[in-house]
Amino acid sequence: MHTAPSLDPRAPSAAAVPAPSRRVTDAPTRMFHWLFALSFVGAYLTAESEHWRLLHVTLGYSFAGLLVFRVLYGLLGPRQAGLGLLWRKLGAAPAWLRSLRSGSNFNWRQGQNLAMALAVVLMLALVLPLTLSGYATYNDWGDVLGGDWLEETHELFGNAFLFVVLAHLALIALLSVLRRQNQALPMLTGRVPGSGPSPVRHNHAWLAALLLLAVLAFGAWQWQDSPRGLVPGLGSGSGSGSALVQGSDRDD
Repeated sequence: MHTAPSLDPRAPSAAAVPAPSRRVTDAPTRMFHWLFALSFVGAYLTAESEHWRLLHVTLGYSFAGLLVFRVLYGLLGPRQAGLGLLWRKLGAAPAWLRSLRSGSNFNWRQGQNLAMALAVVLMLALVLPLTLSGYATYNDWGDVLGGDWLEETHELFGNAFLFVVLAHLALIALLSVLRRQNQALPMLTGRVPGSGPSPVRHNHAWLAALLLLAVLAFGAWQWQDSPRGLVPGLGSGSGSGSALVQGSDRDD
């Protein structure tokens, strides 16, 4: 005898089954990405004000430290986070350009991936001259040769980095439209829709938590070490003669 299907709303249904997905980005890579972005945005927004100079410098130090982490993780971490993947993508650029000129075996998707890889490599490459010029400017090294050339160099690299960031965001938006899929979502969730094995087997959430704690601890230490604090009007008060405090005293 046939029975009627259950109409109980609490009964499981096919719609309640989560869609399959695969992990493509691990937690440390995602944590680096967002801390890296926030450090740059914060440093850029505080660059023109002397009142926010200590916070600007602290964010710049964090920016440089995050680059060190990314390089080490790219060299010692899992294959999917390796910097070699970026170089291999860029290494295919000559063949792709030849196919573009000849019109044979042309692959638009490969070109899109090349553009994404180039933007990431440019951002990583710009961190070193950006932070070194900022450190030199903060310590008045430019006075040796006179003029404001170091400050202008630092500003030039900062604007160049901003240009690459905006191009990167525009490319993500364009690819999201062309591929009809949010290309930024994997950097939030670490996953993409689809069945099959995940390219990234381990999430390493513990390492992402350590990275976040390290950045927060460094900011707290800088805050505690400055008699006026990193945020104007919220001084914290031990004042131990750090480089930040010395720089602040020079400006008074």
